[in-house]
Amino acid sequence: MKPLGSILSALLREHGLEGAAVGWKAVADWPAVAGPRLSKHTKAASFRDGILTIEVEGSAWMHELGFLKLELVRRVNQHLGTETVRDVRFVLARGGNLR
Repeated sequence: MKPLGSILSALLREHGLEGAAVGWKAVADWPAVAGPRLSKHTKAASFRDGILTIEVEGSAWMHELGFLKLELVRRVNQHLGTETVRDVRFVLARGGNLR
């Protein structure tokens, strides 16, 4: 009998979805990657085609995060143990609310 994790990994790989699954792990793990300071002002929203989309609570934070973009891509890929995330895109949160 094989462990479920190995069966699931094989299925994802077979159907070309392994990268997407890892990318969505980046969404789920964003608070751990970003740290408490950034997590209070951001929320990972989606992952598609190597781009992690982050909602930001205001334009001032969006501006500041622009300077950290390369570092955040590096940190998230280091956390994942892969180079799945090619870019981070920042968007203003709808209505300025992250919750």
